[in-house]
Amino acid sequence: MPNVARMFIRLTDHIAVAPQIGPEDCAAARAQGFVMIVNNRPDGEAPGQPNGSAIAAAAADAGLHYVDIPVDGTGLTMALIDTMVTALDAADGPVLAFCRSGTRSTNLWALAEARRGGDCDAIIAAAAAGGYDVSSLRPTLQKLAGRD
Repeated sequence: MPNVARMFIRLTDHIAVAPQIGPEDCAAARAQGFVMIVNNRPDGEAPGQPNGSAIAAAAADAGLHYVDIPVDGTGLTMALIDTMVTALDAADGPVLAFCRSGTRSTNLWALAEARRGGDCDAIIAAAAAGGYDVSSLRPTLQKLAGRD
């Protein structure tokens, strides 16, 4: 597994996303100022993928909080969105969320940020600046933000 620390994609000052990280990336995340890692990838999704427990242990060793919010093929539910809101609210600094490519993490962050009352245009722009297109989520973002 290559070191992906250089691939942490800052969407805002408070959130970054990444493709699959490994235990060896936790110290680099801490060195870059992150205080929490959110794992949005279910264990066993692909051969050779590091188990969440190994990343959780490495995160703890690096002094990072670790939250497991796996997003599988059934999609993004309100329970997942609310769990992400709780994680973001609990973080006392920048959060790094990862999945296979960063897309699920970006989508979940966007929905959670809207649920937290974030501005839909700013959310879409932040994701776009990171290379992710969440514009198709606009109606849901507006609804979650109470602006429909």
